[in-house]
Amino acid sequence: MAMAEITVAPLGTGSPSVSKYVAECHKVLQQTEGIKFQLTAMGTIIEGDLDKIFDTIKRLHEVPFDAGAQRVMTIVRLDDRRDKEISIEGKVRSVEDKL
Repeated sequence: MAMAEITVAPLGTGSPSVSKYVAECHKVLQQTEGIKFQLTAMGTIIEGDLDKIFDTIKRLHEVPFDAGAQRVMTIVRLDDRRDKEISIEGKVRSVEDKL
């Protein structure tokens, strides 16, 4: 299991707001089987099989184009740990346990 933090940002839309694009991306995530996700203030964390994550990232990158954007910047950070299973909740709990 792997996870990625992704930020998809349309450029040159005439508005500094991107929330409508984020909402459209989350509609795609809600319809994607095998992917767990969590919205954050600065991006979205997705969790699942590595191939499924890459496929999902490609689909999310296309969302602003489908909405009329002419340029899209997508930033991805990937965490692929192979010595044990990781999860969004597990990583947060690990830090909270140390507080």
